[in-house]
Amino acid sequence: MKTPQLRGLDKVIIGIAGIIVGILMVLGIRFVSYEPPKDVHYHANFAVYVDGKQEQLSNPLLYEEVSQCSDSTEKKPGERAHLHENIKDLVHVHDAAVTWGNFFQNINWNIGTKYLDTSEALLINTDDKRVTYLLNGEQASDITNKVIDSKDRLLVSYGSATKEELKKQFDSVATTAEKYNVTKDPKSCSGGHRNDSIKDRLKHLF
Repeated sequence: MKTPQLRGLDKVIIGIAGIIVGILMVLGIRFVSYEPPKDVHYHANFAVYVDGKQEQLSNPLLYEEVSQCSDSTEKKPGERAHLHENIKDLVHVHDAAVTWGNFFQNINWNIGTKYLDTSEALLINTDDKRVTYLLNGEQASDITNKVIDSKDRLLVSYGSATKEELKKQFDSVATTAEKYNVTKDPKSCSGGHRNDSIKDRLKHLF
């Protein structure tokens, strides 16, 4: 006959076993239900004018090498938003919450409310000239912390352009982002799901 103490120990063992089974069930559900996160990959258009002349961005150092793109969840700054293949007016965005300030830093430029630094020249607001931003047709005082949205169109203009001239400059901003959103970029980083590996599923458990 079991002693009362032994029956109490049985209850403890049963309780612990129940907890372990419950934990295993929860972990099993998380393992089976895991879905790999989608890659962020969309596009926006922009143009830069200085004294009425569009910048051609011909320096090859401004463009990200395709071979440097990775599927890592931790992206380098240059991977988050960049230019590809000498296409001077198309921004490739590969991460969430990337700002226009981030993008310009990635191509070694800097922007602000009172200056435009093209890495070749520092252009500062004066009585006659100023930096102006038009985002999707609307003037913006500062775009540094504006998150780049899919199909955004941005004009950065430095000089003494009139409202009419600024409108003409904005109208010249490309509208190719939508096309690139729905087609695979040639020789470029691809979008879609990340690889669904056992390692990823195990990480998801905890």
